[in-house]
Amino acid sequence: MAIDSSESTPILVWLRQDLRLTDNSGLIAAAQTGRAVIPLYILDETPGVRPMGAASLWWLDRSLAALAASLEAIGSRLVLRKGVAETILADIIAETGATCVLWNRLYDPAAIDRDTAIKARLKDDGVECESFNASLLNEPWTVKNGSGLPYKVFTPYWRAARGQLGPVHVEPAPKMMTAPDAWPASDALAGWKLHPTKPDWSKGFDPWTPGEAGALERLDDFLSGSVDGYGQKRDFPGVEAGSRLSPHLHFGEIGPRQVWVAARQAAEAGDAPAGEVEKFLSELGWREFNASILFHNPTLPTANFRPEFDGFPWAKDPAAFEAWSQGRTGYPIVDAGMREMWATGFMHNRVRMIVGSFLIKHLLIDWREGEAWFWDTLVDADLANNVGNWQWVAGSGADAAPYFRIFNPIAQGQKFDPAGTYVRRWVPELANLPDALLHEPWKAAAQLSAAAARTYAKPVVGHAAARERALGAYRSLKGD
Repeated sequence: MAIDSSESTPILVWLRQDLRLTDNSGLIAAAQTGRAVIPLYILDETPGVRPMGAASLWWLDRSLAALAASLEAIGSRLVLRKGVAETILADIIAETGATCVLWNRLYDPAAIDRDTAIKARLKDDGVECESFNASLLNEPWTVKNGSGLPYKVFTPYWRAARGQLGPVHVEPAPKMMTAPDAWPASDALAGWKLHPTKPDWSKGFDPWTPGEAGALERLDDFLSGSVDGYGQKRDFPGVEAGSRLSPHLHFGEIGPRQVWVAARQAAEAGDAPAGEVEKFLSELGWREFNASILFHNPTLPTANFRPEFDGFPWAKDPAAFEAWSQGRTGYPIVDAGMREMWATGFMHNRVRMIVGSFLIKHLLIDWREGEAWFWDTLVDADLANNVGNWQWVAGSGADAAPYFRIFNPIAQGQKFDPAGTYVRRWVPELANLPDALLHEPWKAAAQLSAAAARTYAKPVVGHAAARERALGAYRSLKGD
């Protein structure tokens, strides 16, 4: 629907997980009218909307600063407010006389409920209100199977999604935006205190560059370099092979249409291997699939997709959870992953599967406890992906790995970090062990330094015993 350009009143653009100018459909639609545009970000406190974790708030702080600078460069600015979204929007409308509110859609259940209620109220109040798609290639309701039902398995989903995609276009960023005669008051970003201070645990986050420019640079670096060999190298945490675009995509500093077009153009031009690009784009497909699964199953953040797991005999073991969360399980590949996440806000994807499997199947701790820890600790914590991936590991999710597939953390370390590059970086007390013993340090008492022998944890559980216990718990679900 075209936005009325004949009005002289301002347009309010409510920004959420779309912190960019390029291919930002709502912002571009507003700018194209020539009317005054007021970009607004709300640190939302609506009941039921899950607050961001600490690592995500660190990212948000820098991303909003970058967006504010980009808006100022085209004659605009970013207004910041904190509170319940519906109340803040009503306040800004009253203060500015805005008669139109635009936003880009979100697809998690709490956001849908909030946005539906807000849109109804605005329209009742005579305020024009429209929403757009700026964060998915295919919106969840558009990809159905032959029976008109949503897909539950990734491969046929992605085949259908790709088949109906059609040409993908990227809208250029507006070169200028009309400012209102008077700007509404804005909170100071520093006043939100999103950056940790006492203590400042974020020093290891410095290599990240939140914001639209950082996202575009990250994509360009990936397509011009590490995409070569991506399909094989991506499983090895000691090798820089992943795109690391996930936090940029989550915050909308870059959109999936931009990634899609850039990757396909690189392959067509011969600048990137076509097969590796296709493998990379299938990971974008998993993001779409998880969004679809969550949209069609709104209880997924707290309930098992497969209800037969509702009776699973989870253990209550705070000491074991603490050892896992602090990287003190005694299994080097698990401890390396947990320490990497704490230090950098990120964890290699293969290692996420290993540590998730260890928590669920070695320690029998509920996947929801692991999901909550990841939510607070990852800079790329995305509800659909986080919940979908944890349920996949648990065996309770859509298209999930079977519960009885239990990763051996020793074998996983030996296979995917054979030279110990990753473990030695994040578990330095084991750095002097030979490769053959690195993933089984309990066999290397003679080679361990006195300090390492004292400080590195003994295994919290034996692998063989934990495996049998997990299989027994699974059999109890089946009544065997």
